[in-house]
Amino acid sequence: MKVTAVLPAYNAEKTLKMTVADIPPGVVDEIILVDDASRDRTVEVARGLDLKVFLHKKNLGYGANQKTCFAEALAAGADIVVMVHPDYQYDPRAIPQLVEPIKEGRADAVFGSRMMKGGALEGGMPRWKYNANIFLTALENISFGVYLSEYHSGFRAYSARALKAVNFKLNNNGFIFDTEIIVQLLLHNFKIEEIPIRTRYFDEASTIKFWPCVGYGLGILKTILKYALHVRNILRFKQLE
Repeated sequence: MKVTAVLPAYNAEKTLKMTVADIPPGVVDEIILVDDASRDRTVEVARGLDLKVFLHKKNLGYGANQKTCFAEALAAGADIVVMVHPDYQYDPRAIPQLVEPIKEGRADAVFGSRMMKGGALEGGMPRWKYNANIFLTALENISFGVYLSEYHSGFRAYSARALKAVNFKLNNNGFIFDTEIIVQLLLHNFKIEEIPIRTRYFDEASTIKFWPCVGYGLGILKTILKYALHVRNILRFKQLE
């Protein structure tokens, strides 16, 4: 099975080389980087590392970056697509554990969870963000009728079959994308597994600040409402078909 790592990049010049260096040899067949109009030397560094690079002419957002990442990986014949943030917040050395359930046919998507085994707080996640994560995850589990320890990690692997089945191109161009694609996977009855991961919080790692987090939380509530309306046939959304 062809495993493609996709790197949604924005101003990742200082951390990109470290991220790529930590991808275990022989696990990934191809690395694709999509640059969302960075204002630093991200593209130059990526090309120096012989990555396959695609450019956005203007900054479109994290979700829009994922759309290009997934589209280009599928076009290149990927069987499994692993999203690795090039800001070095997530540890790429966990990629083998992330793709194993898909390779073995046990899952269609696998998420690295910071909330399992204390990985979030050990990695330096701010307490307010940790508590908000727990609250939103509990609300989502109740609303969607499943149990995941976290909905908000960006370290994920998807089967090509799952990505081809859902309308991810209709998703939000911002951070809400990550929750919307989970809803789509659940509505298509795809199996999701989780593995525990640790993360790193430091100056160069991209994190959402407090007020953008408030907007993110409201976006999650809107997604939950759309799901409820859709499954009850009160209001149907093409995005969720």
